[in-house]
Amino acid sequence: MPPGPHLSGGGRAPEDGAIAATGMGGAMDLATEEGASLRKPLGGPDGTGPQDKPRSLWSDAWRDLRRNPVFIISGLVILFLVVISLWPSLIASGNPLKCDLAKAQEGSQPGHPFGYNGQGCDVYTRTVYGARVSVTVGVCATLGVALLGSVLGGLAGFFGGAWDAVLSRVTDIFFAIPVVLGGLVLLSVVTSSTIWPVIGFMVLLGWPQISRIARGSVITTKQNDYVQAARALGASNSRMMLRHITPNAVAPVIVVATIALGTYISLEATLSFLGVGLKPPTVSWGIDISSASQYIRTAPHALLWPAGALAVTVLAFIMLGDAVRDALDPKLR
Repeated sequence: MPPGPHLSGGGRAPEDGAIAATGMGGAMDLATEEGASLRKPLGGPDGTGPQDKPRSLWSDAWRDLRRNPVFIISGLVILFLVVISLWPSLIASGNPLKCDLAKAQEGSQPGHPFGYNGQGCDVYTRTVYGARVSVTVGVCATLGVALLGSVLGGLAGFFGGAWDAVLSRVTDIFFAIPVVLGGLVLLSVVTSSTIWPVIGFMVLLGWPQISRIARGSVITTKQNDYVQAARALGASNSRMMLRHITPNAVAPVIVVATIALGTYISLEATLSFLGVGLKPPTVSWGIDISSASQYIRTAPHALLWPAGALAVTVLAFIMLGDAVRDALDPKLR
């Protein structure tokens, strides 16, 4: 019969061995559980819960914009301007071209809160309908400038060489032309009363600014490691431009274009005020400001309302551009 536990010192050695074995087994169990937890997909216990996704620059920017009161206020103002530009009859039932000289320069009346201008036209109706032309000119000019400038500047920054040198010298020539003086010279020979000559002039003199911004952004982006890796893997130039460079270089262009939109609206009003932009019978804030400036002492209301609408519109787009810039600039985070 083998000796019992009581023969080896009161049973302490077997108990220590059992404890040691139990501790080693617990450590092995813990390591096994940790390995299983590392292999388990993110989310709930069964792997079906929500998983953490990497956030992009655009998702972070949208999250910041939703919390920015400047973006919310300017966005609501711009949304209102877009709505009345598309459907001005929602808030103005009159005809902006219908005038009554018997009511010229009269003040506010029931149904005509802004009074009448020097020709007896309803200032309220003309102010509402004037938003359509101003917003249309600003949006179309901004789209044309952004498209032309981004393409030319992006190609110059990506390929470099002679193309970049030629484009840089061409942009220097356009930067040397004063915008208002160029408008006086170019638009004074245009007889059309539509908005397209004005839009074409803005695109012609506005694309160099966006081109410079796009060129610098592309040059910075193409030096990143992921672009170099794509090039090493044999990606074509078109694929690198569309898939890797453009999505990461377009943010500065969007910021500058948003701010410039308000500038183009004020430029259209300036050219119309000088008599070389839009011409009657087109309803425009610049035309109304120009005609009302003759009666500023006797009928200041005819000048203040379209000028105030123009100022609010330009300010709204500038505030929107500032909010977008703050959201897209990683240095401000």
